Amino acid sequence: MIIAIDGLAGSGKSSTATKVAGVLNIVHLDTGAMYRAITLKCLRKGISFKDENALALVMEQTELSFTGSPPDTKLRMDGENVSGAIRGDEVTKSVSDYCAASVVREKLVALQRAMGKGKSLVCEGRDIGTVVFPDADLKFFMIASIEERARRRQKDFEMIGIKKNVDELAAEIAERDIKDSNRRLSPLRKASDAEELDTTAMTIDDQVQFIVNKAKAYTGALR
Repeated sequence: MIIAIDGLAGSGKSSTATKVAGVLNIVHLDTGAMYRAITLKCLRKGISFKDENALALVMEQTELSFTGSPPDTKLRMDGENVSGAIRGDEVTKSVSDYCAASVVREKLVALQRAMGKGKSLVCEGRDIGTVVFPDADLKFFMIASIEERARRRQKDFEMIGIKKNVDELAAEIAERDIKDSNRRLSPLRKASDAEELDTTAMTIDDQVQFIVNKAKAYTGALR
């Protein structure tokens, strides 16, 4: 069973997917973390998102893998645990630019499909139900008000010692929505067979339970 969760930045995709995977005891494939890792590496090396030749070289020379199991899954890049480093402010503001590059998307989509082959998993991102796993058994598209998403992002930053005001974050999120929805390759959009889930007034536990119930109903119907 493959569960695809797409949606807007700050809508709760990553936190929900992690917990859903833990409850169902299946693999959690965090595609957003993979794009963040590539962004982090490029920023460290001073590589512009416009430099396709340099990006191609980075993709050839980068090894990404997940270790552990939900909720303690770690992303390793070239052997380094970058699970914390990829959540920084600079990566968050830059990831949309780097993940729009065709050489980055093509390599990572192929890797994501390979990682998911023959496994039951929950996978979240922005093109999971439309591009990565278009035949996913269950598809969800998560949304939330921009104010609520900004508040959530503020809490995330506070946890790693970064202070930003809600208005600034709301502006950054709005800009990312535009970039994600208008990029040439794999734009953010709701799959025609995805169920929309507005998480504005939902807790993470509410979101998890909603998807877990749907998954259990689906697997029960197969018996």
